[in-house]
Amino acid sequence: MTYLNAITYYLPSGRLTNEDINRDFPEWSIDKISSKTGIKERRIAAKDEFSSDLAVAAAERLFAENAAVKREEIDFVLLCTQSPDYFLPSTACIVQDRLGLATSCGALDFNLGCSGYVYGLGLAKGLVASGQAKNVLLLTAETYSKFVGASDKSSKTIFGDGASASLISEKPVGFSIGDFQYGTDGSGYDKLIVKEGGMRYRESSNEEVTDSYGNQRTEADLQMDGQAVFVFTIGSVPRLIRDTLRKNELPQDAVDLFVFHQANRFMLEHLRKKIKIEPDKFVIAMENTGNTVSATIPIALTTAMTEDRVKKDARVLLAGFGVGLSVAGCILTKVGTV
Repeated sequence: MTYLNAITYYLPSGRLTNEDINRDFPEWSIDKISSKTGIKERRIAAKDEFSSDLAVAAAERLFAENAAVKREEIDFVLLCTQSPDYFLPSTACIVQDRLGLATSCGALDFNLGCSGYVYGLGLAKGLVASGQAKNVLLLTAETYSKFVGASDKSSKTIFGDGASASLISEKPVGFSIGDFQYGTDGSGYDKLIVKEGGMRYRESSNEEVTDSYGNQRTEADLQMDGQAVFVFTIGSVPRLIRDTLRKNELPQDAVDLFVFHQANRFMLEHLRKKIKIEPDKFVIAMENTGNTVSATIPIALTTAMTEDRVKKDARVLLAGFGVGLSVAGCILTKVGTV
């Protein structure tokens, strides 16, 4: 068996509140923003603060809070980020050095957002189960705020920055990691996209485009077709939940807690009702963080544990969905103290 032994997260100190957004966009009331998104404030990385900085801070917190986690025992680093420090090298290599991990340690980035944490657990489990690594440090780190256009009020209300750190090993502490279900619909690749910066659109046009809702963006900014992402999510996530349960040979009522990617309150409530999940089994934890992309699930799971919502032997279903377009689900079972 493979286990998620420890988990924590880190948020930058900068804040963007609903009051701040309302001052810039008076047509969006504070109550409207809060009721639609479920978010009151987002944490924002400083101009000189990047994904490696957030990842290192999350990892250092993991080492400080868990005496059993020793940095010299880490033999692989997985970093999920869509906002790397550089086009190359891999940000995970920078993090390995800054954390003082062994030079015999493997390190790689993988570019996936909203479902990235679940994918990362799957990759980490594969490394441990195949004997390629004994102690995998799984990091997520996102600074999406750097992609958001100054006049893009829609994305400003949703996205925040943050990072998480998790330890995966064969040590039977924390959560056992069950079977995974994945899904991809690459035909929707352009529904959440930053067009410029890669090889296809190398040169910046700096041309600003205004959508039908009044959001202004350049092609170097995050572009999101919210309606298309919503339609994909509502269609694919119920199927993901059914397939994840089937893969783990469980009925839905055997799950004690559902932790979904924290996209926004409206979408989460729609999913909860459609899948018929009781409110007390469903986690919504984005009020003071915003949508931190690949970090939302570990933040929400940690919040649920802090609130004593995860008892011994509890089964937790994780579900990620979004950019790609992609989905991923798995089952965790609580076996001991995290």
